[in-house]
Parts: sequence; structure tokens; C-alpha cells
Amino acid sequence: MKLKQLEGLLGDLQQFSNPKVDLEQYPTGPHIASRMLFTAENSYGDITDKVVADFGCGCGTLSAAAALLDAACVIGFDIDPQSLETATLNAEELEVEIDFVQCDVTKLELKGQVVDTVVMNPPFGTRKKGADMEFLSAAMKVASRAVYSLHKTSTREHIKRAALRDFNAKTAEVICELRYDLPKLYKFHKRKEVDIAVDLWRFEPRQN
Repeated sequence: MKLKQLEGLLGDLQQFSNPKVDLEQYPTGPHIASRMLFTAENSYGDITDKVVADFGCGCGTLSAAAALLDAACVIGFDIDPQSLETATLNAEELEVEIDFVQCDVTKLELKGQVVDTVVMNPPFGTRKKGADMEFLSAAMKVASRAVYSLHKTSTREHIKRAALRDFNAKTAEVICELRYDLPKLYKFHKRKEVDIAVDLWRFEPRQN
């Protein structure tokens, strides 16, 4: 599947109708989601025929992208039941098969090396300090092959240090820097839209 085709399909998905500020729910736009998953597959072979988990999947944009790129199995995890309802509708609309699980990913315990690749757009940690690190720590415990994650560019050194020192990463690499258009979703947002620099990371876990 070509990148433009993938982005076009993701652009039709439903997003949060009533986003929850405490969960830092922001939609992962089709531009970023398509490039994230397309790069994971075309540069590293981490999606097609692999078991892919989407942590904090929200409305399922990254899950859908993985399914459209022919992942062997896609599992989306989220704590919010309303988001999972929307994600399920999106999967049905695209006619792709995705398993959705309601749970707190930071407390997830999967036995054995069942997941190849974790993809995620975690909370940036602006409402709950350290939320981004909790997601990364959980993902590194689950993925056997690679973790792809979006983090604010301003946290780059902190992310790299924590991944290599604390989260058992063999490698931690910024693949590219992207612009995240943050729409005005909450009352405390002063501006209509904010443009945030984010890094797309690829982490490779050490094999235990």
C-alpha cells in the first residue's frame, strides 16, 4: 500500500467525540499515523506479518494503520471504554480485524514473547507527570522486536537516557521529527491550534 493511500484511508476515521483531559486524549492525525507505520514497515519490516500492539490506542488510528499494512494480528489497548467503542466502529468501517482490550497498559502483564512490535502515541505527561515514561516502560517489557513512539522533541535527551539506562533498550533512535497539530479540544487551550515538534522514536529491546 502506498503512503498516500494509507493516509487517505486513515483520514476518514472517527475521532474523540468527548475527549478526556485527564487521559490527555488527542487524536493521532492521519499524516503522522501513516508516516509512523509506513516507516516502521518499509524501513524496518516491523509491521507486515507481525503481532502489533497499540498502547493507549484511543480511537484506533495506529491500530488501523497496522492492520491495513497486513499485520498478522493487531491488538489495541486503552483504559477508556468510549474510545474503544469508536475504535471498534472504525475497524468495522475499514473492514479490518483488530482486537481491542480495555485495560491500563501500565499494569499490563503479558506472559511470553507474544508481541513483536508496539506502536503508540502516549500521553506527553503534561497533565500527569511521568505518564509518557510509564507507557514507554510498559511497552519495552512487552515488545520482542521494536517499540515506535511519539514524544515531544524537548524531552529527547531525557527519553534516550531513560530508555537505555532504565528500560532495557538496546538501541534508542529518533527516526524523524514531525509537527503535531494540536487542535483546541479543551477549555484551558487558549489558541485554536498549537504546532508541537515531536520525535518519532524506534526502540529495540535487549533480548533477555
